[in-house]
Amino acid sequence: MSQARVEIEAFLVGPASRIRDAVACIDRNGKGIALVTTSDRRLIATITDGDIRRAILGGIDLDRPIQVLLEHKAAGLYPRPITAGADTTPDQLLELMRRHALRHIPLVSANQRVVDVALLTELAIPERLALSAVVMAGGYGTRLRPLTENIPKSMLPVGDRPLLAHMIEQLERAGIHRVNLATHYRREIIAEHFGDGRDFRVEIQYVNEAEPLGTAGALSLVAETPEPLLVINGDILTRVDYRAMLDFHREHQADMTVAVRTHELRVPYGVVETDGVAVRGISEKPVVKQFINAGIYLLNPDVRRAIPTGRAYDMTELIAQLVAERRCVICFPVHEYWIDIGQADDYRRALADPPGEQ
Repeated sequence: MSQARVEIEAFLVGPASRIRDAVACIDRNGKGIALVTTSDRRLIATITDGDIRRAILGGIDLDRPIQVLLEHKAAGLYPRPITAGADTTPDQLLELMRRHALRHIPLVSANQRVVDVALLTELAIPERLALSAVVMAGGYGTRLRPLTENIPKSMLPVGDRPLLAHMIEQLERAGIHRVNLATHYRREIIAEHFGDGRDFRVEIQYVNEAEPLGTAGALSLVAETPEPLLVINGDILTRVDYRAMLDFHREHQADMTVAVRTHELRVPYGVVETDGVAVRGISEKPVVKQFINAGIYLLNPDVRRAIPTGRAYDMTELIAQLVAERRCVICFPVHEYWIDIGQADDYRRALADPPGEQ
């Protein structure tokens, strides 16, 4: 097998690297895996996209040595990497992947040197994702005025095309071809640009809100489908891996998955830890880390039926309702490129650093 699209070096990180270096490696090769090797390419371990996201949820600092992540991985299902010989046939590789539910297998020589990586996406015809998508593109964009006085926020140009075009193109590349656009403010501009979606290789349906229905209310107007629904705020620029998100959703048998992003806030003072009147410690200008809502969700079909019809309803209300009902609501950490274009400074940042392609 030949690595036609990505050179093998794009998969490799050394054992002295940081976890953040493995994240950069996975983002760079776009294949969801990094290989930890010695300087002469002898395989030590594999790190997948899922390993990274579980580490983030576990509070592991990405600046820690990669060995910390490997120690956690050693207690998992596959403590040692599953490999195959360089002469393994495609049919044998597919069978090995199906048996172990893998998307990648390192190919090694007799002395365990990495010579290639077998990828499920190159051995089998990529399947369409069993998802429909809804992009919430009806907002007024009041915080971006005067830029949005005559144009919807989702149609602001980023590079050579509108923000919404970036989103639809990424959905199409991910294998998602049924897209609903929830529109309200200046909806005719959006409809005129995208039409029925055929020029963008997707099928577009429009969900027109007569009155703004909040961040979730428009979902009650979307035709029901048997598969999960991917919902994206219309002001998000990201390179998140939707296939990985769906895998994560299924793995945890979730009713709803909420994409989250790590946000750091540096407290500009010394923080005093107290117990009543007693001082127990002090931290000088600590960094507080929290997960914030990234504006991307996966909902099972029955969850959508909980959304009331004909009134404004927000995602925060839906999440609170599901949690109160003890439904399975999980979070999916986003380590990829992500910008929420909510204010002028955010928009300028997107213009300076557009998303590009995976």
